Amino acid sequence: MDLTGSRLLLDAGADWAADLDRVFSRPDDLRLVFQPIVDVAQGRIAGYETLARFLDADGAPSTRPPDQWFAAADARGLGARLEAVVLERCIRLREDLPANCFLTVNVSPHLITSPELADPLLAAGDLSGLVIEFTEHETVPNLKPLLDMREVILDRGALVALDDAGSGYSGLQQITSFRPQMIKLDRALVAGIDHDEVKLALAEMLGEFGGRIDAWLLAEGVETWGEMEAFLRLGVPLAQGWLLGRPGPPWVQLDAGVAARLRQQYARTGLAEEVVSLVEQVPLLDEGRVPAADRIGVEVDRYRRRRAFPTWPSGSRPDRRSAGSTRSCASTTSAPSPASSGWSASSSGSPSGAPATEAEQDAPLPGSNRCRGRRCNGAAGGATVSVSAHRRRDPTGG
Repeated sequence: MDLTGSRLLLDAGADWAADLDRVFSRPDDLRLVFQPIVDVAQGRIAGYETLARFLDADGAPSTRPPDQWFAAADARGLGARLEAVVLERCIRLREDLPANCFLTVNVSPHLITSPELADPLLAAGDLSGLVIEFTEHETVPNLKPLLDMREVILDRGALVALDDAGSGYSGLQQITSFRPQMIKLDRALVAGIDHDEVKLALAEMLGEFGGRIDAWLLAEGVETWGEMEAFLRLGVPLAQGWLLGRPGPPWVQLDAGVAARLRQQYARTGLAEEVVSLVEQVPLLDEGRVPAADRIGVEVDRYRRRRAFPTWPSGSRPDRRSAGSTRSCASTTSAPSPASSGWSASSSGSPSGAPATEAEQDAPLPGSNRCRGRRCNGAAGGATVSVSAHRRRDPTGG
């Protein structure tokens, strides 16, 4: 919930006081819907996010978005009371959750220590299965009471998530303060990530950061298969969005076709990582030169183009009939940068000038042949040699 932004967009002509009084007196005018959160590796639902939907006085769905309702309540000192209506329902709904699923609910950090919200949390006793989502849009002047409450709800079995990471103020500072078990990437970061190198880099950074503090990363608002595939390559374990399932009544199921495609793409991504892990970097050699006795090299012509086969030191070429010893050239060369002319270009590459020294040839080429994700070591660009395909493992565990 973006309460700060929603306050700026409040409908000045609306009678918010009367509308809020009606919701408190007629709780059915606040409906709850649930959007599935998916374990992308297994293609199954791992949990649900609780979303509020309001009705107008005539019983029709409100034309004003939920964020405005919560912002209007907060502006009138009723924010904690309204959020408590949702929280108390979620605490009761845990009994009906499908097995091995969690339920997330948004709570404003600056309100959670107020009696309206703290009392139901403390009275519930066991909070297992519940994930409290803290939004990062609100500044909390004194963090100690909030962090004390965080410890209490963790001790009772709940988890803490940081909502909309990558937006709002001081996102990394909030993560270091709250130490969440789940980090939810903001939709603004997710949208079009498959075509945006900067977004990819930021998501990868948050994933690395989350891994250090043992937090799951969740991509929120995934709407295309391109976006989903980008997060699969990054190794993000959880996702939600219209691509995977729209909000609905308890408990929306994952479409069988979507589940199958997720598992297929995850397996394909894992197989690619297995291949990359078998790639090794080798030096480029001018025509007629041979590598050191314990290494292999790739011979290139005066245009820095790779010749047909790897070059082996005299007498050291392995027996191709020996299992596990065969090697083949991998066509993974990238166009050289001006500062790294020792790396081979594609066959259509242009001359790169004077031959580089062997030390220069071994230098990595920034930005080429990148392999993203926490499970991927990321071979540098240039000529590579890979172990033959028969050594690849089935990423699904076979």
